[in-house]
Parts: sequence; structure tokens; C-alpha cells
Amino acid sequence: MLLEKIRIEKNIKIKDLAAKLNIDSSLMSRILSNKRKPSIAQLKILSEFLEIDFKEILKEYLADEILGVLKEYPTIAKDVLIVAEERIHYLSGKDRFKTISLSKQLTSRLKNLNELSKKWKNIKPLNEIQLRKMEEYFFTSYTYESNRIEGNTLTLQETHLVINEGITIGGKSMREHLELVNHKEAIEFILDLVQNKIPFNAFRLKQIHQIILKGVDDRNAGVYRNLPVRISGSSHVPPEPYLIEKMMEDYFIFYETQKEILHPVILAAEMHERLVTIHPFIDGNGRTSRLVMNLILLKSGFTIANLKGNFNDRMRYYKALEQVQVNHESDLFYELITEHAESSLKEHLHLAGSES
Repeated sequence: MLLEKIRIEKNIKIKDLAAKLNIDSSLMSRILSNKRKPSIAQLKILSEFLEIDFKEILKEYLADEILGVLKEYPTIAKDVLIVAEERIHYLSGKDRFKTISLSKQLTSRLKNLNELSKKWKNIKPLNEIQLRKMEEYFFTSYTYESNRIEGNTLTLQETHLVINEGITIGGKSMREHLELVNHKEAIEFILDLVQNKIPFNAFRLKQIHQIILKGVDDRNAGVYRNLPVRISGSSHVPPEPYLIEKMMEDYFIFYETQKEILHPVILAAEMHERLVTIHPFIDGNGRTSRLVMNLILLKSGFTIANLKGNFNDRMRYYKALEQVQVNHESDLFYELITEHAESSLKEHLHLAGSES
């Protein structure tokens, strides 16, 4: 390993390296012999102490990580590397800020959405009781479906009891309860951002994520991951942690350059897909991505688009995402988000007593 080679060349004792990391010498020996993986933070400390280019030591570390995963799948290892390289190039390459072209069919549908949005804006404000009842209905449904996509087993009725009545459901885990309560709080947070015209940026994104994981995983709440991750059942391989800071910087550059250009529904879809593809957090990326999508929709006068968590709809959602992540084809995902935005507006108008 590069670390051990440099240590020997510079005649540095293992106990001195261990002291720098505040660990015992036996653990340091395991790191040097490649029997134990150091953290990214530990690698940075070691690279400074040993005067090694951090990029060089990181390349070796990541190569070992990738090899460790792919050695279990030797027949498809090459194909996996090609797919991962293509997607990372897409999100970090020169075309990442290019203008997005839309089909005539989708453009026509977005025009219809604009008309529905105008109708919704024109019937507001609703009376206080009607508005409160509608918010309770839509927020409960959205919290239920978004968490259902991620595997939460509480029913719609149980979701209502937990987030609106404060009732604990017997036989269900504390984590599942917290996921619902946190999601409801996150909806209220993005509403506050919209109402007070607070800009969306990296700080606000991390606040949203912090709320989602509050009490569930406080250590990783609101913090970009420093570990590689894999998504069960998906062909998409999220980028390695050392790429995340730059990709998230580009993520917000894309938002700032496109927010006055793209149709709000397409912008919402893009910000949703790009975030879940970068997968900047250890957990909670899906819920956070859908909240970001709805923050953008609400900012532009649209209503909450509620993706459903039943098996068929969930599979359609995953396949549409994978089409973008693997094949770089966005049409299916645009259609999915547009369809749900339209459905939401029509339901809001109906419940408000207006024909859509």
C-alpha cells in the first residue's frame, strides 16, 4: 500500500502515525496492511503528515474500494465501470448546463399545466377552515406515499393518527414513526421557505435533510456522505464521495442558471433526478429529492406533486429514474412528474370547488 511504502521510506514509526489519528498502533498496522479501511478524514491527516499528494492516496483508496465491490461480479465488472463513467461524465461534463429541449407533446402538456396553475392561483385565498382541511389531507397523503416508497409500513390511516393526532401505533418501530413526523415537519419547512421567499441553496438543502433524519440518524443528518454507497436493485452506481462537493456545487449552479429559463415542472424534475443520482447523503436522498421537487413547484405557484408508493407506481418511478441515470433519457421522468403535477392541480381545484 502507498501509505506503508512512504512510511518506510521516511522511517516513520507506526506509533507516530497512530498518534496523529488518535488510534492505537494495532489498528494503524491493520490500516497500513490494507486489512482495515481508513476514513476519508483519516486519509487527509495521513497525507499531510506524510507529505503525500492527497489525490494520489485517494485514487489508490478508491481503486481498492471499487475492486472490492466488483470482484464479486467478474462477468459484468467492465460493463458496470462503463455505465458509472458515463453517468459521472454526464453530471460533471461540459454538457451539464446545456439547455434542455422538450418534445412538442410535452410542451403542449406544460401549457395546459400553466392554465391549471392560473386557475389555482385565481381561486385563492381559501377560507381558513377549508385551507386547513386541504393541507391536512394533502400533507398526510404526501407524507404517507413518500415514506411508503422508501419502505415505511404505516398505513394511510395510521399516518394520519401519527402526524395529526400524535398517536403511537403499536407494533411499529420508533424509526417509522419518526420518518412520518419528520416528513410532516419538512413539508412545513419548505412552505415557510416559499412563503418568506427564502432562496434555495446548499444550506437550505442540508436543513431539509437534517429534518428528515432527525432522531433517526443524527450523525449523518444534513451532512454530505464521506463513504461510497450502492443502491439495492439499481444499475446506477452513485459517484464516489470525493466527487460530491464539486457535483453539488454544479447542482446549484445548474439551478441558478436554469430557474428563469426552464418550465418550473421540468426544473423540479431535473433537480429531483440530479439530486437522487448524485446521492449526496448516506440515507434520505429519495425523500429529500422529492421535497426539493415540491419546493420548486410551490415557489412557482404549483401544488405538491405526490408520487405514489404502491408497487406498480414505485416500479414506474424507479424505471423512469434509471432511464436517466443509465441511458441519459429524460422523457419518461419528465412525463411522470408532469402527470403528477397535473393530477395534483386538478384535485386541488376539485376540492376547492372549482372545475378543472
